[in-house]
Amino acid sequence: MKERLDLLPQLFSEIPAEDRESARLTFAISDRIYDLMTERGSSKKQFADALGRRPSEITKWLSGQHNFTISTLTMLSTFFGKSIIKV
Repeated sequence: MKERLDLLPQLFSEIPAEDRESARLTFAISDRIYDLMTERGSSKKQFADALGRRPSEITKWLSGQHNFTISTLTMLSTFFGKSIIKV
């Protein structure tokens, strides 16, 4: 087991810095959306219904694997009345 843990830093170092940062930002955005959604006390279904979206789309957003457009981020910021990202 220790040998496998020793491989982790090596594996991470092989991932280009740009890809690591992209993943970090994508997960930060999905975490922010989740936090704002739960602040409202909304389930994924309630959130999806309020936005006119399918619950599966919300699941994708919260997975950390969705490539958000500026338009979607703007719509979400407007919906929540709070920033999703800060530039």
